[in-house]
Amino acid sequence: MNNEVVFIGLGNMGLPMALNLVRSGLTVSGHDLLPASVEKFTTGGGTTTTNLQSALAEAKIIITMLPASRHVESAYLGDTGILAKANPQALLIDCSTIAPETARKVAAAAREKGFDMLDAPVSGGTGGATAGTLTFMVGGSQQAFAIAKPILEKMGKAIFHAGESGAGQTVKVCNNMLLGILMIGTSEAIRLGMANGMDPKVLSEVMAKSSGRNWVLEVYNPCPGVMENAPASKEYSGGFGVDLMLKDLGLAMENSLSTGSSTPLGSLARNLYDIHSKTGAGGLDFSSIFNMLAKSN
Repeated sequence: MNNEVVFIGLGNMGLPMALNLVRSGLTVSGHDLLPASVEKFTTGGGTTTTNLQSALAEAKIIITMLPASRHVESAYLGDTGILAKANPQALLIDCSTIAPETARKVAAAAREKGFDMLDAPVSGGTGGATAGTLTFMVGGSQQAFAIAKPILEKMGKAIFHAGESGAGQTVKVCNNMLLGILMIGTSEAIRLGMANGMDPKVLSEVMAKSSGRNWVLEVYNPCPGVMENAPASKEYSGGFGVDLMLKDLGLAMENSLSTGSSTPLGSLARNLYDIHSKTGAGGLDFSSIFNMLAKSN
């Protein structure tokens, strides 16, 4: 086969992930609807072709990194989808963040056609994607996971088999719901301290060594100037966008409704990020919600 890997979706996350596969020595054919993204990929050493169907028919592994559930369904299902055109022996890996129900639906369709498929969403943001230090949360068969793990290790440092199809997406939804809650709570605490005249850097350092310790305080402080390399200190550029967090919190709320789970803080976090997005902050890093919590006087 000419192409070991076909990678579909060369966005902010997919592009650096695909390039890490190229740097590892794999032959990767990259595809995206935006020509500029494909150009960045080929400039980085990847290959591409105008005939995606031919590439799919030759690939050993097909990886997708797409925006939402509907894009994954469209890419895989139907007469022109991946399941209809791929090499029957190919392993399918979807790294998109989508609804667990959608992951199970597409995986079931793949099994009917004889494919092994994994849902393998990631955590670690664009920085982790570039550095190859992502965390993968994988759902699917143990056999497929064993085959995929060496490939995933070229893009990440922590690879977890969460369970059967949909389990990877379930873990991702739970994780990002908690992350959204932690970001808002940490921002509130820092704002309260600042309102009392505290230096946010001192306050953050103390809380990071106390019972309020969390990932946001340790590596992703939302207050500008506290952490030099955090998005907050770069005018909230890069990182994980507000609208992406809003999307993931929406997935969590959909899942809580379908399972009858109680998620009052998750619901509140979703509503607050919705308000923040509607102020025009959707493209900023999600830590920018710190700004929405500023004193009104």
